[in-house]
Amino acid sequence: MSDNIWGYGADSGYQTEADVTGYKVEATDGHIGKVDKHSDEVGAAYLVVDTGVWIFGKSVLLPAGTISRVDHENKTVFVSRTKDEIKDAPEFDKDKHLGDAGYHQQVGGYYGTPRD
Repeated sequence: MSDNIWGYGADSGYQTEADVTGYKVEATDGHIGKVDKHSDEVGAAYLVVDTGVWIFGKSVLLPAGTISRVDHENKTVFVSRTKDEIKDAPEFDKDKHLGDAGYHQQVGGYYGTPRD
């Protein structure tokens, strides 16, 4: 696994040619939403997860390093964080996320380093 929180782990099963938009997202302790958007940009890869009614429609930015496994057959992404960790994460800010390095540092700092 990479030490880069913004990179997909080599053993995650993520495939750069695959579109994971719409996949279900499972935390270590249950369902958290679905993939609304994703990127496989080297050094800045992420998922935007729509949590739906679970936390009142909040969208969160999950760095690719939080992904433990992608199950393409069942269209599910598994992340190595709990529902509470994701619920308490900084909210996705579409205006800051593309051009604000400080925002990525804040989100990356919140999640720390990749873990199994």
